[in-house]
Amino acid sequence: MSDLSNPGIIRIARANGEDALAEPVDLSERVRTLRKERGWTLEQAAQAAGLARSTLSKIENGQMSPTYDGLKKLAEGLGISVPQLFTPPRQPAPGGRMTHTPAGAGEAHVTTTYEHELLAGGLTRKAMLPYRARIRARAFEDFDGWVRHDGEEFLYVLTGQIRLYTEFYAPIDMKRGDSAYYDASMGHNVISLSPEDATILWVTSLT
Repeated sequence: MSDLSNPGIIRIARANGEDALAEPVDLSERVRTLRKERGWTLEQAAQAAGLARSTLSKIENGQMSPTYDGLKKLAEGLGISVPQLFTPPRQPAPGGRMTHTPAGAGEAHVTTTYEHELLAGGLTRKAMLPYRARIRARAFEDFDGWVRHDGEEFLYVLTGQIRLYTEFYAPIDMKRGDSAYYDASMGHNVISLSPEDATILWVTSLT
């Protein structure tokens, strides 16, 4: 049996007109990588795709093969085409990458507890995800449990006062200019102690 008869192999047209074969992509790993590149939690990605959080979790863990309709929802939620779900990411060009985000021009993502403004959206495959957040939550109970994700996280208070809750430490009250660095796989939540919504800068590692 030839390679071309294997449905798991992707056929790619080179610039010189010749065909090349790409190794099959692990869909669960590809979806997880795309989600993390955007700095989304499972809940945020599931909402963007119109899928249940449990469904997306099963897809990422290889416990479920999505239907074509599910693939379309996933692709649309991630802002890519269905074929791109199965296409290996291109290797980035070495060095010299840069992007500029004017004030207020970041990509907005609003939840019941935070208003995120994603920064440096012009770059893909970043090692860090920087974003500004307006803290809407006023009590720990405003959250549906702990927020946790892969990587490490740096937090810097821009305005107002906040309380940083972490799973293994006592809560910390922080004011403008204070910062914290922590393991993001540890549960963490932030609430505003100010009459107005506090704002913070978050930088999350993606590797």
